[in-house]
Amino acid sequence: MNKILEQAQNIKNDIVEYRRTIHENPEVGDTLPKTKAYVINKLREFGYEPTEICESGIVATIEGPKPGKTFLLRADMDALPMEETPNCEFAATNGAMHSCGHDMHTAMLLGAAKLLKQNQDQIEGIVKLVFQPDEEGFTGAKKMIEAGVLENPKVDAAMAMHVNSGTPSNLVVCGLGTSIGGCNRFRIVVKGTGCHGAMPETGVDPIFIANQIYSAIQEITNREIVATQPVVITIGKFVGGDAPNIIPGEVIMEGTIRTLDKEVGEYVFKRMGEIVTATAKMLRGEAELIELSSVPPLANNKDLATEVTGYVKDIVGEQGVFLFEGGGMGSEDFASYSYEVPSLYLILGAGAKNENPLYGEPMHNTKVVFNEDVLVTGAAIHTYSAITWLKNHK
Repeated sequence: MNKILEQAQNIKNDIVEYRRTIHENPEVGDTLPKTKAYVINKLREFGYEPTEICESGIVATIEGPKPGKTFLLRADMDALPMEETPNCEFAATNGAMHSCGHDMHTAMLLGAAKLLKQNQDQIEGIVKLVFQPDEEGFTGAKKMIEAGVLENPKVDAAMAMHVNSGTPSNLVVCGLGTSIGGCNRFRIVVKGTGCHGAMPETGVDPIFIANQIYSAIQEITNREIVATQPVVITIGKFVGGDAPNIIPGEVIMEGTIRTLDKEVGEYVFKRMGEIVTATAKMLRGEAELIELSSVPPLANNKDLATEVTGYVKDIVGEQGVFLFEGGGMGSEDFASYSYEVPSLYLILGAGAKNENPLYGEPMHNTKVVFNEDVLVTGAAIHTYSAITWLKNHK
């Protein structure tokens, strides 16, 4: 058995405890006081000197006896604003939930922090541990990069890992190249003039304008983007009016643009802005397109992916790694790192229904359950990948 995997199994109870503590106390967004304090205290307990470089953004480094490059390991810590359906004794009760597994990610990286201390004499360079807020809101990675997470010491390569419900436990899945879509979250504010429903001519109907905008923006994907280029425009929120016989003064729409090409995403957003403004003006109203947040497509560095997944096979076996080309339209804000340094994003299977009927619910579901056995695997992968990459890149 791989030595680091064996060491990880020896601290399994500790890693499970980290996960359950964080799971019971989920926090949403970019301000995570309890989670931040817990992670900082654990890192200090292990012998690190963590720094908070931006609100709830934590960095700790460990240096080996020999100089070398710097390898970054990142975990996200934020939860989602949804009520958990209790199916375990450590379920959250505060109206938030770790339904995307970020509690698992934080626990695995804390486990890796402990393992790296045990193997510090094997580190030829520096490992930088990064605990990040607000992945779900797409602001966390950008704030940490702006705060200098990739400097002092300068990062040479970066890696993150995400558990996935429905994928067999301990199967590691890795895309080569662009594998996860970029996403723009937007709001469209349409303004008209409210009036009585019996006399629409005395006002300007923002619901009618919004409906025309809704239809017109679909024309972008149908007629302006090459058919082989994936683009999805979704309006998931359409709010206007309070009474059936009153035309309101304002309508709000919110949605997302998802693409696998950064420039295509920028083009679509620009064209939407033109259509929104022009359509409203044509119909005697006003409208504005506002970007709420954005994340680019995630691009795995192919050389780094091929190399590191070779190390991962020492942990999960030759058949335990699946490489693929192409990608889906889910989004991940680790993508921002991938435009700054060679980066790698791994998916770690956390249980399918044939293993346990509780496993396999969709991510972001109130009933999702992850197999805690994979915490050991994740901690070992982080540790072994960082140490081995540094040894091979002196």
